[in-house]
Amino acid sequence: MDKETRWRQRFENLDRAFLRLASAISDFKNLSVLEKEGMVQRFEYTFELTWKTLKDYLEAKEVDATFPRDVIKKAFQYGVIQDGEVWMDMLEKRNLLAHTYNEERFNFAVNKIKDEYYAAIAQVHGFLEAKR
Repeated sequence: MDKETRWRQRFENLDRAFLRLASAISDFKNLSVLEKEGMVQRFEYTFELTWKTLKDYLEAKEVDATFPRDVIKKAFQYGVIQDGEVWMDMLEKRNLLAHTYNEERFNFAVNKIKDEYYAAIAQVHGFLEAKR
């Protein structure tokens, strides 16, 4: 399989995941605690799919980046990501967000996703959608 096809196929999975996350974000005010926990899960797998799709996209453009931090830096360097600071913050906090055992940490996680991270993922999704 060639690299162009690979990133486009991975984007199909990202697109489905992104639409599920977008649905939760758009209905945030009406979500129960359980549904907000599901939103955190949706964020986790959407974030993973996004950086992996970025990796494949960059490889298709002959840009070498293997690890998430490298992928984010290169994607920012090449203008795919607009807000590199938010992406680095997402990368650093992704494990923290997964462990939402107490209410304070849970509220922190859902607000970061809703207020900052979703917009950054949406920007990259839109960029990649326009390129496929």
